[in-house]
Amino acid sequence: MQTRASRIEAALLAAFPGASIAVEDDSHRHAGHAGARPGGETHYSLLVVSPAFTGMGRLARSRAVHAALDAEFQGGLHALSLRLLTPEEAGSKG
Repeated sequence: MQTRASRIEAALLAAFPGASIAVEDDSHRHAGHAGARPGGETHYSLLVVSPAFTGMGRLARSRAVHAALDAEFQGGLHALSLRLLTPEEAGSKG
């Protein structure tokens, strides 16, 4: 059985081919909060570096990622912390 993290990564790679993606399960930090489940896999931090984000504002990037992960949200994903960058932006970050 695949983990939610691996499904998130696969969905993002399908939506943003060639992207660099890091997925971190932060569910343990949200125990007892809204949307948290005893088994975890509800809260994630994502870093996605993709040329597809070029020319897109922060809101458009966020909407694109949320659309790519709609099936996961329907299946219990509760919250994401997003860092969405173009390759140029990623290269300029120390």
